[in-house]
Amino acid sequence: MTRAPILFRVDAAPRLGWEHLSRCQTLAAAIQRRRRPAYFLSQLEPGSLGLTLKRGGNDWLEACNPAGCPDDLEETVQEIRRLRPAAVVVDSPDIKEDYLAVLRDTGVLVIALDSVAHTVFPSGLVVNPLLAPGKEAYEFGRGTQLLLGSRYALVRSEIRRQRPTRSQEPAQPFRALVALGDDDPHNQSGELAKRLLNCPKVGRVDVLVRPYHPDLANLQALAETCPDRLEIVHETGETPFRIARSHFAVTGGNAWSLELACVGIPQIVIVQSETHWPTAQRLEEEGAATCLGWQANVSAQTLRQAVADLLADPQERQAMARCGRQLIDGRGPDRLVTALEVMLHPSRQIHQVALAA
Repeated sequence: MTRAPILFRVDAAPRLGWEHLSRCQTLAAAIQRRRRPAYFLSQLEPGSLGLTLKRGGNDWLEACNPAGCPDDLEETVQEIRRLRPAAVVVDSPDIKEDYLAVLRDTGVLVIALDSVAHTVFPSGLVVNPLLAPGKEAYEFGRGTQLLLGSRYALVRSEIRRQRPTRSQEPAQPFRALVALGDDDPHNQSGELAKRLLNCPKVGRVDVLVRPYHPDLANLQALAETCPDRLEIVHETGETPFRIARSHFAVTGGNAWSLELACVGIPQIVIVQSETHWPTAQRLEEEGAATCLGWQANVSAQTLRQAVADLLADPQERQAMARCGRQLIDGRGPDRLVTALEVMLHPSRQIHQVALAA
């Protein structure tokens, strides 16, 4: 690493969820390919996530305060002055306009990852890694660049590499995948797995969860009751292979849904969070998924019927796979890093100084 680093300000805990950290890790991996080191200033729970960051080649600086509070702003500014990063990536729902404005005044490029358009953005770059909302929902200052839509979906490289493998549907018996994402706020993974096991034609169910899933022990106990048909997959290295072998997936309309669309997995979406409603609807509009609605309103019979209809129609599965692959090509991280390098190019900075003068 021979270039100025990038500083990430992101927290991960049960209250906030872990999706913010996961997408920052995906972006950091792409940044490292351009010979820029990545520093994470974060409060992490569980603390073992710090080891995960370090195994990915990142440096972890433990934050003393939650993201967005005045003390945290002071700490972040101190780290900016110490590390002299080329840019600061901020990803937290608790960070507001004043916080971003102070970071901008330090002279670094400020990049905000946001998918809810909850504040005014004075930062240099605003990125929405989901499919919605669009530009009309955002308020931003002069000179701010917006990167929105399917071209900037943050797909992990190990997932994208499964596209050639999954270009054709695997052999039967049918394998189902439960992939509700980095967060499972309503703890539905186990219940959905049991419902899928009771569906006709479904031969096997794989449940993808993170190692820090709060109900992992109960999920593993459930898998022991039917080891031939149900397995809990929480090892990161095993995930891509299970995805490539599945015939369809039950997802929540989040970042994992976009990764599965990139590979070409037909999806049944059961929305787990209000933030993911627009993305779930867009996936259905594009023909990459069937959205059953909000999790509390989806009955076992509704899911059973949706699975039966999908497995009975091979042409529908092929169409879903094709639409998903056309919508998400998996090159979003590389496009974001290219945009970052353009924003950091010396000629652009000289031009901005000239305009200010």
